[in-house]
Amino acid sequence: MFYQSQHSLGADILKTEREADFSFPTHLHNSFELITVTEGEMDVTVDQKSYLLQAGEACLIFPNQIHALQTRSHSRHFLCIFSQKYVQAYSKSVLQKIPTDNLFRPDPHDLDKLMNGDAETDLFSAKGILYSLCSAFHRERDYTERKSDENDLLFRIFHFVEEGFHLDCTLKALAEQTAYHYVYLSKYFKQCTGISFTEYVNRYRVNEACYLLKNAEQSILQTALDCGFESLRSFNRNFKTVIGMTPSEYREKR
Repeated sequence: MFYQSQHSLGADILKTEREADFSFPTHLHNSFELITVTEGEMDVTVDQKSYLLQAGEACLIFPNQIHALQTRSHSRHFLCIFSQKYVQAYSKSVLQKIPTDNLFRPDPHDLDKLMNGDAETDLFSAKGILYSLCSAFHRERDYTERKSDENDLLFRIFHFVEEGFHLDCTLKALAEQTAYHYVYLSKYFKQCTGISFTEYVNRYRVNEACYLLKNAEQSILQTALDCGFESLRSFNRNFKTVIGMTPSEYREKR
């Protein structure tokens, strides 16, 4: 199992792809993933539960659910990976919950618009379609709280950052909450995700800042403080490292 940081901490992740006879090993990331097959069938495993995905069906995989894709003989599929920000209201309503079943039958019209439209450039339409698909999923679904398992510590760290990124989100604070030594936590997190805890927190904060810069009218300094940065200088440095431009350039561009 490995952690896909490129699908977890980039700002405004919205990626679509089509493949034939595709398989992908066990992994997780912090984005939603919608997958449907247009031809043949595919085995989709989510949190050790297996589904045989066929035409007309789809799987909605939640952030940080462990999953894998396997084609037995032949398949063609469409996949959409999207940030929680694209469906923020829905994402917040199911925070720390997972569906009892990931399989559902989406509205063919919505699915067709997502598959054949230009979702990655027409972002307003993409949000509307994704909300509609999540709504259809939600109407059919029950949820349960995330259960502890062998990856419980990693999920506790993710939750710690989600809940406290704007506060004292340090290894020391994490160690106090989890009762693990901060040195162990640092090594454990790097081994699981491939990046340091500090880098993860900074990139998470930048991702939150991107949303505020596009959707709120507050000052850049206030945005920095709301996202947990102690100074405008630190915010500007980290933002440019992650995004490749300054916060003011990003706001102007968007």
